[in-house]
This record gives sequence, structure tokens and C-alpha cells, in this order.
Amino acid sequence: MQHSFSHTSLGPALQRQVGNLSVLTAALLWGTTGTAAHFNQDVSPLATGAFAMGFGGILQAVLSRRILRAELATLLVHKHLILWAALFIIVYPLAFYSAMEYTGVAMGTVITIATAPLAAVILEYVLDRKQVSARWYAALMLGMVGVGLMAMGETRLPDASMPADATGFAQESHKLIGIGLGILAGVSYATYSLLARRMMLLGIHRRAAMGAMFGIAGVMLLIGLAISCLFINPRLFATPVNATVAVYMALTPMLLASLIFGRGLACVPISRVTVLTMFEPLVAGLLAVIVVGEQFTLMGAVGMVLIMTCLMLQLRSQTSQAAMTRHQAEPGALNIHDTSSH
Repeated sequence: MQHSFSHTSLGPALQRQVGNLSVLTAALLWGTTGTAAHFNQDVSPLATGAFAMGFGGILQAVLSRRILRAELATLLVHKHLILWAALFIIVYPLAFYSAMEYTGVAMGTVITIATAPLAAVILEYVLDRKQVSARWYAALMLGMVGVGLMAMGETRLPDASMPADATGFAQESHKLIGIGLGILAGVSYATYSLLARRMMLLGIHRRAAMGAMFGIAGVMLLIGLAISCLFINPRLFATPVNATVAVYMALTPMLLASLIFGRGLACVPISRVTVLTMFEPLVAGLLAVIVVGEQFTLMGAVGMVLIMTCLMLQLRSQTSQAAMTRHQAEPGALNIHDTSSH
């Protein structure tokens, strides 16, 4: 059975660079979600996340239907991985968009993305006993400090829905709930990404793996959304703005970004993927300032610089190691080839 990610004319070094670019492009698109959701009018963040991930996931499965049929037997063998991945995909948007509702666009995003790399490296170590380099930890620490400074340097616009006499305790409680939801979203993202890459390494075509897990999650999310419409009326399509936001979220940050992200997952380890996606809070923060009107202090600006330094360290590290690891990488690719041909 031939798989595009393991049977390619690209050399290992070029594959890794294409993978890096794919992850960064997906992160760029994901970084627009918070700002887009900001323009929704009286729409529950749960409804926004459920529709975007649900409809986009089903579209991804439809576009991959030919590959899904060809890979059906292999998918059934690894159905436990697909179902677990689908479960974490369902959790991710619900937790992520709710976190932004409680903490703000920038802070909700940076908490989620800051959590993901740590969750990924812990999962890789527990499952595969895989360790990362000192350079990775150095880059991660810069990124973590950067996202922390961004979060602390954010000044949200006044919340019109919060009574003027609301106590500081209530506001802090909301923020703590949002932080908890952001951490849950980060762990969910790291987990389903790790499961997706594991399926690819087991010989499943990347589009089949992504289409199966996102398709199942999409069906479940849309069923839940349809049921919720009977009780809370999320008003997803009540206004032209709401309809535009809903369609944009499903087609661009969900469908297009996920297809691009799947290409990156086929070439890049999860520990590196989750660090590269720190590009997302940088994009989200800039859009929050330029479009939404949120403000960042000098501390937030320093945080952005640190995130960029973190990303450059990751990219330079992989470039400098490409020549050293070429001979080791090629046998690894052959092993994947052999596994996928059975």
C-alpha cells in the first residue's frame, strides 16, 4: 500500500522543512479564530467551536472519502486510536472557545498553546520513552516566558456584560475557570495530535487518519449542537455577521488548517510541533490588538519577541541537525515504508 507521506521524492531535510512550514501555516490560520469569534453576536462559544470543528471535520472526511475507503481495513484495526483522538478533538474546541470567553482572546490562546508542548513531551516520554534535547527545553522556556508575558501584558476591553459593581473575587474566579479550560484545551490538542502522528507511523495515510478522527468528532459535535439548539438557541446564523463567522471558522481555521497540519504531522515530531504552534498566540495577540482593540503593555511586546526567538531556535536546531541525522533518518523512513506495505 503506497502512502504519500512515506513515498516522496523529497529528501529528509526538505521534508522536515516542508513540515515546519506546514505547522506554522496552520498556526497562522488558527491564530485568526479568536478574533473572528469576537464578532459573533450573542452566540455561545460552545456553539461556535462545535460548528467550526463539526462542520469542518465532516468536510475533511468527505474530501478524503476515496482514501478512507482504501484504508478502511487498516483504520478498523486501529479504531481505538481513532476513537480516542475523536474524543479529544470534541473536548478541544469546547474548552478552547470557553477559555477565551472567560479570559479574553489573547490570554485564552496563549494558555492553551503554552500547555500543549509540556503535555506533548510528557506523553511522548510516557508512551515512547522519548526524550528531547536541552535546546528544546531552552526554546520551550523562552516560549513559555513569552506567552506568560503576553498574558500578563494584555489589557482587555471592559466587559459590557459584567455589572459595574461586580466584585474582584467574581472576576478572578472567571479568570481561574478560563485558565483551567485553557489547560484542558492544550492537553486535548497535544493528545489528539500525538494519536494522529502515531496512526501515520503505523502506516495509515495522513489524510485517512485525519479524515477519520475529525469526521467522527464532527458528527458528534453537530449532533450535540443540534440538540443544544432546542434549548439555548445559539443564533449561529441569526445575522449575516454570525453566518459569515461560522462559515469562515469551519472552512479556514478548521478545514484548511487541519489539512495543512496533517502534512506537518507526517514529518515533524509532536514535541516540535507543539512548540512551533506557539506562532498561533503571536498571531492571535497581534490581531487582538489591531482588529479587536485589546492592548498590550511593553511586557506583552517583550513576550512576543521571546516567542519569535523560541521559534527561530526550533527552526535553526532542525536545520543544523539535518546533515547529522540524514543517515539515521533514512533507515527510519524505510521502516515506515515496510510497515505500510503490509
